[in-house]
Amino acid sequence: MWRGEGARSSLGGAACVRSRVAELLANHTTLRVGGPVADFVVATTEAELVSAVRDADDRGKPVLVLGGGSNLLVSDSGFDGRVVAVRTAGVQSDADACGGAVARVAAGEVWDGFVARAVDQGWIGVEALAGIPGLVGATPIQNVGAYGQEVSQTIASVRCWDRQAGEVRTLFARDCRFGYRTSRLKQEPDRWVVLEVVFQLRLGDLSAPIAYAELARRLDVEVGDRVTLADVREAVLELRRGKGMVLDEVDHDTWSAGSFFTNPVLAPTEVPDGAPAWPQPDGRVKTSAAWLIEHAGFERGHGNDRAALSGKHTLALTNRGGATATDLVTLAREVRDGVRERFGIDLVNEPVLVGCSL
Repeated sequence: MWRGEGARSSLGGAACVRSRVAELLANHTTLRVGGPVADFVVATTEAELVSAVRDADDRGKPVLVLGGGSNLLVSDSGFDGRVVAVRTAGVQSDADACGGAVARVAAGEVWDGFVARAVDQGWIGVEALAGIPGLVGATPIQNVGAYGQEVSQTIASVRCWDRQAGEVRTLFARDCRFGYRTSRLKQEPDRWVVLEVVFQLRLGDLSAPIAYAELARRLDVEVGDRVTLADVREAVLELRRGKGMVLDEVDHDTWSAGSFFTNPVLAPTEVPDGAPAWPQPDGRVKTSAAWLIEHAGFERGHGNDRAALSGKHTLALTNRGGATATDLVTLAREVRDGVRERFGIDLVNEPVLVGCSL
């Protein structure tokens, strides 16, 4: 039997569109930068979400679908189009000893709230993804991952509004083309609007095998061991707090978009001597962007009193208070160019850049 709060709304009929004039996008991103938008819509149901996007498409108006704002760097000039803030809610679940748990989660649910719920319910597979900011709907787009887990390992399907076809479609995991911090949804950004994510999770008290050495050390276990779901969640939160990766209003190290650059995936011969090297299924090797940044001469705190690398982790670019998007882009370019000059490796930004570029 399905249990939970909220239900899928019907997409039929007209939906209410609520707009506020000249909303400042800095108020809606974790970097706390971003200029104004004249057309800002809050969608609290699927019908409102689809209606707001479809209406803008019919008018030929650019659309930015906004989740938690934790993976965005928006220009100081703002966005010339419609911003649709996703605020849908609802989690429905069904579980049995043979099939495990199936959870249908609205795109507007807070991701870490869902992780906490999964841990409490004994749903295995997302416990190492605790503390990641943002909303559930954004997780398949980026194929969010941390500490040895990725959402693609537990996503069964994603329900989307297909802007191209003008209909709701279900993309099964095999259709999503998941990869390292990417997916079909990311590769076709102007086509898909995530409405709901369906997760297939195993049941039990113990976590998935610990797959990340740093997490294993924090738990005082070996890689491959299993511990309680709650212990994994708490250990991950402790690790993230130590790196400034858990949002805190008074800690400027957390005024960031998380890891600003993805870890490069290279041919084995391209990995610098001494750099971490994690073999990939395709024969290539993933190395550490943070290691490259540090060994290119950039220390924690590098920057100025407006924009600087985090004092806790060199991979995070932070707003120290009063930074502009231009300040952060300038810092990102400096770091990217420094790594390229030192190692001949091009770092790729992880956040989505809106109205600006590196």
